[in-house]
Amino acid sequence: MEDNVKAKEPRAPKLYEAIATFLGLVVIMSVGIVVFEVSPHIPMFIGVIFAALMALRLGYKWDAVESMMITGISRAMQAILILMIVGMLVGTWILSGTIPTMIYYGLKLLSPSIFLVATVLICSVTSLATGTSWGTMGTMGLALMGIAAGLGIPVGPTAGAILSGAYFGDKLSPLSDTTNLAPAMAGTDVFSHVKFMMKATITAYIIALVFFGVYGFMHANNGHADTSQLDILVNGIKDNFNVNPILLLPPLVVILAIALKMPAIPGITLGVIVAAIMAPIFQNGATLGAIFESAMNGFTMESGIKALDTLLTKGGLMGMAESILMTMIAMMFGGIMEATGQLNVIINAITKYVKSGPALIGVTELTCIASNVTMPEQYISILVPGRMYAPAYRKAGMHPVALSNALESAGTVTSPLVPWNTCAIYIKKTLGIQSTAVYFPWAIFNLAMPVITFLFAFVGITIKKMTDEEQKIADEGGLVKL
Repeated sequence: MEDNVKAKEPRAPKLYEAIATFLGLVVIMSVGIVVFEVSPHIPMFIGVIFAALMALRLGYKWDAVESMMITGISRAMQAILILMIVGMLVGTWILSGTIPTMIYYGLKLLSPSIFLVATVLICSVTSLATGTSWGTMGTMGLALMGIAAGLGIPVGPTAGAILSGAYFGDKLSPLSDTTNLAPAMAGTDVFSHVKFMMKATITAYIIALVFFGVYGFMHANNGHADTSQLDILVNGIKDNFNVNPILLLPPLVVILAIALKMPAIPGITLGVIVAAIMAPIFQNGATLGAIFESAMNGFTMESGIKALDTLLTKGGLMGMAESILMTMIAMMFGGIMEATGQLNVIINAITKYVKSGPALIGVTELTCIASNVTMPEQYISILVPGRMYAPAYRKAGMHPVALSNALESAGTVTSPLVPWNTCAIYIKKTLGIQSTAVYFPWAIFNLAMPVITFLFAFVGITIKKMTDEEQKIADEGGLVKL
């Protein structure tokens, strides 16, 4: 009887079985996104089904599989809570006039003589303020493309400047979903993540600014720039909001919270509270009911200016539902893969010959890029490799911020460089670009970021070892902060 019980115990997966599960996910994600252009949620859920079936094949009972999925989701709960609060923050920041004020001053940076550099800066400010590269490209980017045409500036460099600024802001903004997802997958908090990313990210950003500055100077056109589209946006903001430097206080409060090492959830919540207090003081119609509505369903802009309405109709708790659901489904997959040992088998095969920190950073980045190619969705390139490599980083004694930085340095920024990736498809449609090849060589920040992160690993800038206390926290499944 005892032998029969032992025979029914779950067994360890073989490498080909773990690869088969991943291959199933890759195929269904590729077909769903590339062929049918559907949201990645349902293909990802089908991937969960593949993982669950493999778990049953390995001898696990359904109750155990269900527990694995719940455990996986629980590990992302802090990120989910932060995404919920960020949704509320974006809604209240728009209502209060904070985000419109940041965009207004960003637009004022535009100067025809330094158009490409100004484009990078404007898109950076907008993306930092809103936390979305897509929203930035679909509004500011579209307007800047029109101005570039009037100036006679080629499409490629203009689109490259737009991407460089948009993804710089997206990568560093605490309002960005990817900026919150990466540390959640790695096992650290968003403030530690942003702080650790700074050196490599700023370096890549400076390279982009210098490049576009030199290129713009060498190809300067003395003709008059038609800035009418941006003038419409500037005037639209002034007509609908009270623009005041004091409205920059909410982001300053969040920055101060970061500096004082306040935990992410209360720090971001403080930004919501300050904006909610300032809203009725500075903006007409910002009643308590309007504050609640903006926090729940986001802000709805009705200026009659399509680009402005598109840019500022966003935020709210419900506005984050898509990102939260994607995270939960991906973590269901990751929970099964991790608990059944399938992740461990694959990681052991991949890292068998990885003997150093820089090599681990390089392998992580290559996996993120491969994810963008094979499962062409930006979130997946962060979520899946993040869960794959977290155990390997813990085993090597490397701080989770090294992993979260590598995830964003390759997963986030290379997504628009893959022609069939959802990001690239969006960019081509939104900016009216015929092919990814048109802007690929000009996306300087996106191309430089993974290279800088990898090279910096050799001098220890993008590598950080854990202390014994931090290692203990990591081994116990806690968040390791800087």
